[in-house]
Amino acid sequence: MEENLHEGHRKRLKQKYLNNPSSLAEHELLEILLFYAVPRRDTNEIAIKMIKKFGTLSGLCDADVKDIANVCDVKENIALLISLVSKISNRNESEKAKNHKAIKINSPENAGRHAIELFRGAKYEQFYLICLNSQKWINYSALVQEGTINEVAVYTRLIVELALRHKAHSVILSHNHPGGSLTPSKEDIDITRAIEAALETINIIVNDHIIVSGDQFVSLKQHNYI
Repeated sequence: MEENLHEGHRKRLKQKYLNNPSSLAEHELLEILLFYAVPRRDTNEIAIKMIKKFGTLSGLCDADVKDIANVCDVKENIALLISLVSKISNRNESEKAKNHKAIKINSPENAGRHAIELFRGAKYEQFYLICLNSQKWINYSALVQEGTINEVAVYTRLIVELALRHKAHSVILSHNHPGGSLTPSKEDIDITRAIEAALETINIIVNDHIIVSGDQFVSLKQHNYI
């Protein structure tokens, strides 16, 4: 009898998702995902418990597989499923941000949101060049350099070549700080000014330099470094 009740609940919840995915609460979305790792138990209670342990659904999804398994006291295949779906989602958003040209960047806020997606899931420091046309639509986004957590070697000549190749009217520079700090270092400021000076000689404008850490960003333009 209990198994029939669970089966009926699962069918109703799946139908609710099919009718309107945005109507589901966070724990209901997780509950449906758990259907595929927990075939017979009540996943509602498990989902609520797991989110509570990490504070938010995003906190749970961003956690390491071993941490999910240990903190929530669940089997590794459950933790792996949650982590895998999260990583696929992050990769999808990152690829869309890198490849989708139909994005207009006309403010530090727009630039920051786009940059966050470029670095989603990145564990090491990276430096991106975003090329814009005269209407501030993205022509091209390029990973210029990937380095260690504390150091990135940025080559001004390569940036100039990429900006010319993709017919940039202006560019946005962006790099991440995986360590968590959003404070621009002296090196960040020096690199920005060196690139700005090099591009100025070929009449290409540096609109901004965005520093990203997690889901937060800082605009060097807003802080008057550009």
